[in-house]
Amino acid sequence: MAGTMVRVDHQLRDDLKDTAAHTGQSIADVIRHSLELYRAELFFDEVDAAYARLQADPEAWAEELEERRLSENTITDDLEDDEWTE
Repeated sequence: MAGTMVRVDHQLRDDLKDTAAHTGQSIADVIRHSLELYRAELFFDEVDAAYARLQADPEAWAEELEERRLSENTITDDLEDDEWTE
């Protein structure tokens, strides 16, 4: 597998090595996992911002709450819990 060199400061290099040794993962896997977590954090930050914009619009927020109220009843149909999870 071809790779690319990336320059990092000594502290980051040491932190990566320590984390890799502690977890038994490769440095590349530590970086990959960290990037996945960072991307998830960015995604949820965007979700939070979108909800804040929605809540800032009283009409749109009222529509959202009405949709939620209507959908709450769909879960309480006559199915047993184990019937709809199969």
